[in-house]
This record gives sequence, structure tokens and C-alpha cells, in this order.
Amino acid sequence: MDATDRPPIPPNLQAQINGPSYLGPATFMKVPSLSEPDELERWKPDVAIIGAPWDDSVAYRPGARFGPRAVRVANYSAPMWHLDLEVAPFEVLSVVDYGDAACLPGLAQESHEIIRQRVHEVASRGIFPIVIGGDHSITYPAATAVSSTLPSGSLGLVHFDAHADTAPEIYGNLLSHGTPMRMLIESGAVPGRNFVQIGLRGYWPPPEILGWMRDQQMRWHLMSELRSRGVREVIDQSIAEALDGPTQIYLSVDIDVVDPGFAPGTGTPEPGGFTPGELLDAIRAIVLQTDVVAMDVVEVSPPYDHAEVTAQLANRCVLEAISALAVKRRNEMGSSEDVASVRTPRETDRDPGDA
Repeated sequence: MDATDRPPIPPNLQAQINGPSYLGPATFMKVPSLSEPDELERWKPDVAIIGAPWDDSVAYRPGARFGPRAVRVANYSAPMWHLDLEVAPFEVLSVVDYGDAACLPGLAQESHEIIRQRVHEVASRGIFPIVIGGDHSITYPAATAVSSTLPSGSLGLVHFDAHADTAPEIYGNLLSHGTPMRMLIESGAVPGRNFVQIGLRGYWPPPEILGWMRDQQMRWHLMSELRSRGVREVIDQSIAEALDGPTQIYLSVDIDVVDPGFAPGTGTPEPGGFTPGELLDAIRAIVLQTDVVAMDVVEVSPPYDHAEVTAQLANRCVLEAISALAVKRRNEMGSSEDVASVRTPRETDRDPGDA
């Protein structure tokens, strides 16, 4: 559906959308809200935000079920113009909010299936899904849904996290937030040798789980390695490892990869992590350089947050990916006229002598 074919926005709603960030619809960045698959068919958006409000799989601090709502509204201004990438992301791309997967409290298997179906409705239509969790167990159904739309073995996964999440079970729970990466590999959704983890640190996993990871030919980069070699060098290597065979990437970001001094609102904080700038730069590089086809941002726990700093960072992780996608789309459009058409009035009206 072209923009001219979409239903007009009523005047009062438009005024709310144009107003300050604290009023109006509570969708991600106030983008249009869709709820049904047939609406996706009519709108044909480029990106769809999906909430996965599930945290009954956590082994420590809960609260990530409130993450999708908090991340959606953790913004003080519309993303008019990305200063580094020089793009107006929401003018280049059509972004919608596809609501939440209707997770059922206490029912892990059923809720994971609901998440899988919701993500599949988006990915199967060639729309880029961005899933906001929720605990990290939601990556298992989400990445499974994306993998099912692609040829076998064509999806690599880049995973930012303080923890490997490759346990066989946690306290007897197979669907724990500590098991999804193992389940993705054992199910065949993602080849083990193309599963790359970045930012691991702390005191888990133990040697026997690390041995299993080696047996699967997984690759991982400890936080100490990033400090000694430099983040960008490790990111470039991780991209090559994830794409050693596959052609597409699923990007999974556990907010606890960031040092809890910057992101306290999470369930299992581990000191010594990324700075916010390092993570945002890494997301931008991966999306710009590779064919990322889906993303999730997980483990934001608002009850443990302070002044929304963790939710704001997660919000910016999503925006960074969308902005990088917008740059790629703009470059595909090619002509200078197309580039000018996506700029904000402030940019296009600027006196060249002011540069």
C-alpha cells in the first residue's frame, strides 16, 4: 500500500503524534498501530515492532515483561535526523508497531508458540521484525520463526550478552532464559559454527557447558578480548564468523551486555561491560555491513531501572538498527533527488555556507 492509499490520520490523533513525546499513542515512536495479518498485507511496511512481554523464564530478577511498554515510550523526541548517518529514518522506511504477542502468564510453551507465530506473521511477508522483550528465552521462538522463512543453514546469529545462555536447563526449566541459544542450535534453526557471542564475562558458564559450545563450533568473544583488541576489530571478525556460510544475520541484544553502571534495569547485571556508545556503534556497523533480517532487544526490567536510562538505551538500540536500514534503503534508491526527498526541512533548507 502506498502512503497515499493508507487511511488518513484523524486531525486530533495527528496533533497528538506531532505533540510532545509524553502525549499521544504509546506505540514505538508513535508509529501506526497494526494488530492483524491482513493489515500487514495492506500496509506492506518495511519494519514491524513486536512486543514479547514474557519473563516467567528468569532465574533471578523478574520484570522484563514490562520491557516492551517501557522501551516503546522511552524517548523525548521524534527521530527526525540521525546526525552521524545523515538520514531521516522514518521518512525513508515505513515502520509500524504490530503490538504484543499475547503471552499467557505462567505458560512458557504456549507463550513461546504465540511469540513464534507473531514473528512469523511478520518475517514470512518479507517485513523486518524487531522484537522487544521480555527475557532472553523469547529469542528461541523469534529466531526460529525467522529461520523457518529462509533456506536451511542460511541464518547466522550475532548475540550480544554478558552470558552465553547455552545451558541444557536451569533448575529443571528447558525454556529458561539461560537455554535459548542451545535450543536454537540443537533444533537446527542456526548452525553452531555461525553462532557468534560478543561481550561474555563474569562467572558463567562452567567448563562443561563451554565444552558443549566448542563441540558445536560456536565462536565467542569475551569482554576482555574486546578491551585488548578493540571493539571494532572484534565486531568485524564476528561478522565474518557469522557469515561463514550463511547469507543473513539475526541480531540479538541482551541489554546486560552493557555495564550495569549505564544499564541497571536488567535481571542479571554483570559489571565490566560495554559502554552505551560502543554498543550503538556495533549495532550500526553490523546492520550497515550485513544483511540483517531480524533483531531483538531483551532483558530490560523497568522495576530495576533508574530514570529510564536502560529503557532509553534499548530504545536507541532499536533506532540505531532502523537508521542503518534506512541508509541502506536510501543508497538503493540511488539518485540525488531520492536522497533529498528524505531529508528534514532543516537539512534541505540549510545554507551550504553553514556547513
